[in-house]
Amino acid sequence: MLVGGLSGGGQATVQVALAEALAREGRTVDLLFFGSPGPAPPRLGPGVSLVDLRLPPPPSISYRTGAFFRSLPVLLRQVSTSRLPFVRPHPGASRVWLWRRLGALTGYLRERSPVALYAAGDSANLLALVARRNAAAPTRVVVGLHAVPGPSRRPERTGPLRGWLAERPVFRALPQADGIVAVSRGVADRWSRAAGIPRGRFTTIYNPVVGPDLPRLAAAVPDHPFFAPDAPPVILGVGRLAKEKDFATLVRAFTSVRERQPARLLILGEGPGRARLERQAADLDLAGEVSFPGHVENPYAFMARAGVLASSSRSEGLGIALIEALACGCPVVSTDCPVGPAEILESGRYGRLTPVGDPAALAEAILATLRKPPARERSRARGRWFTVERAVREYARFLPDPPVS
Repeated sequence: MLVGGLSGGGQATVQVALAEALAREGRTVDLLFFGSPGPAPPRLGPGVSLVDLRLPPPPSISYRTGAFFRSLPVLLRQVSTSRLPFVRPHPGASRVWLWRRLGALTGYLRERSPVALYAAGDSANLLALVARRNAAAPTRVVVGLHAVPGPSRRPERTGPLRGWLAERPVFRALPQADGIVAVSRGVADRWSRAAGIPRGRFTTIYNPVVGPDLPRLAAAVPDHPFFAPDAPPVILGVGRLAKEKDFATLVRAFTSVRERQPARLLILGEGPGRARLERQAADLDLAGEVSFPGHVENPYAFMARAGVLASSSRSEGLGIALIEALACGCPVVSTDCPVGPAEILESGRYGRLTPVGDPAALAEAILATLRKPPARERSRARGRWFTVERAVREYARFLPDPPVS
């Protein structure tokens, strides 16, 4: 499994959960990564190994230099047939990034020849498909699509033309995959139209979000003063502090909520937008009523005790925080952004949906939910639809049967 990074984020969390579940079935899984595992690498169960492709290779392989020169004829052929990008695999990656990681992954596939390789994200998908071709390995490649195509995923880094150029190589490479997995029907629909690939080539498998440890983690007591006895209800936001999550709209909505009833706003997560959100809260005179604790190891404890989880995203692939909150029994509201939330909430059956970027509508939905919350067991039942076990059964169709122990 090719992981872009292990420092947090939805894709890494999903892939770690999937890797551990596959290992419990009797499979041996390597989590491949290029960057630092971070200050607190994930604790992985038996059968799962972290493989840093930056480490010196075994004597039989030169991961970077040797693999690069061995694959050069294939790479040149791909350039001539427009199968390798003339541009960066995504706007945040350099050409050197592509060449080095391509050589490392090609070397790994030649040496280990795994039965399958799962990747997720534009750059990882492109690297997996080109490396498999260069290595001439029999490995089955399954690619995961976690977000809709287009600049809306990272509006602070991508313009329309730049985003289109970055995604063209991925569009061309996708048909080479043995399996194309989208995390929602909406993601599959968007990629099918954008890449011109028949919709039947796509398989929708919801993210493996709800694991066996969730009830135990949700029962923990969060260490935050907002959850003191007799404190006002907490409105919870969870996600990367970036423009696509649009927490600025949630902060504005909160100002309307607090004018009509006591409440507190707690936003979990880190990202480039932290300073801007803190300034916004200060400008709105919300000191003591809004808190940004950053990344927390156990968000489920917060979700289980919040009055409502509010998602204000401009774009989602699925919406992991919504699923986690439902599984914890927390009432939810969300913007009806493309794509995912309406699919999770079944068009409003399990939580109110509001227009994107409309703080007044979001405030009304939050107030209505606080005043008349749904039954928590009903929310938990919907959350259980997105279990790790269900996802693993779906992914298993792309893999040979595990060895008999």
